[in-house]
Amino acid sequence: MDERMSSGARSRRPAPLPARVFLAARVFLAVAASVVALLLTTACEAPGGTATDDRAPVPAPPAPSPYGVVFLGPGDCSSRGPVIREVFCRSEKAAATVLARHLGTPSSGPPCPDPTDFVLHVSETGTGARSRLTTGYACMRNLEPPHPGDPGQGGGPLTVVGDCVTASRAGEVTETACADAGGRAPRYRVESAVRQRDRCPDDTDLFVSLRGEKPVGCARRSTGW
Repeated sequence: MDERMSSGARSRRPAPLPARVFLAARVFLAVAASVVALLLTTACEAPGGTATDDRAPVPAPPAPSPYGVVFLGPGDCSSRGPVIREVFCRSEKAAATVLARHLGTPSSGPPCPDPTDFVLHVSETGTGARSRLTTGYACMRNLEPPHPGDPGQGGGPLTVVGDCVTASRAGEVTETACADAGGRAPRYRVESAVRQRDRCPDDTDLFVSLRGEKPVGCARRSTGW
């Protein structure tokens, strides 16, 4: 390229920009970068400052079972009839409620609560089983009277303080209603429960096997109450 002067004049290079012009350009670029970073951060945050991940939708939790996780679990209710079904406790078909639910058998598992009216042997099998508690027993109480499990009523799966029993020669006892004046067999009423026989009162006539922390029942003979 011919750099010679034309028409007697020499070419001039652009004059350098003042230092304050370069400083302003750097400040502008820094502010622009900060704005971009702020926009990216705001887009990745939900209101309140909680970080969210929008890469995939969050699955909704499973809907709760209307009767609970365990079939005939504590607080559930059962129907009447030869085939027991779990129903809503407010249903007109509800007959009894579950006081406790255990694995195993009543003879080997934990004892039922004292107010238990009857025991249901539960076996939940098949693909519709809702829990691992598939076999066991449920301690039931009627929603309405009668309550054979109450003391002195002559029924229920447990013998508790206040119950009356009759004894046989084989050393076995049968629970009977305290108000029942019939029968010739002598009756005994369980007056207290203790841990060992030697802790029963001196006037104890019969020792009755109970379940629980105090397995000895101290019974006294009587002809009626």
